[in-house]
Amino acid sequence: MNNDTTPEGEHTERYADGAVKARGLRIDGELEGYWEWFRKDGSKMRAGSFAHGEQVGEWITYDRAGAPHKITQMKGPAAEG
Repeated sequence: MNNDTTPEGEHTERYADGAVKARGLRIDGELEGYWEWFRKDGSKMRAGSFAHGEQVGEWITYDRAGAPHKITQMKGPAAEG
């Protein structure tokens, strides 16, 4: 797999043919903020946000036509203390 392995800033993962597989932001090596995943045909498959490497908020899975198929509400990072 041909991936941009930069630990900071914008990050893009690619399929072997060069098509975008995933893209988003990395901070301190962790996934952060809004991320999107794509199928090999280029259609969006899933999207949602991360906080310190953990899924948070609303995550949407899309069908091949681009319509929301499933919406999942993530609880967010576990509370410490």
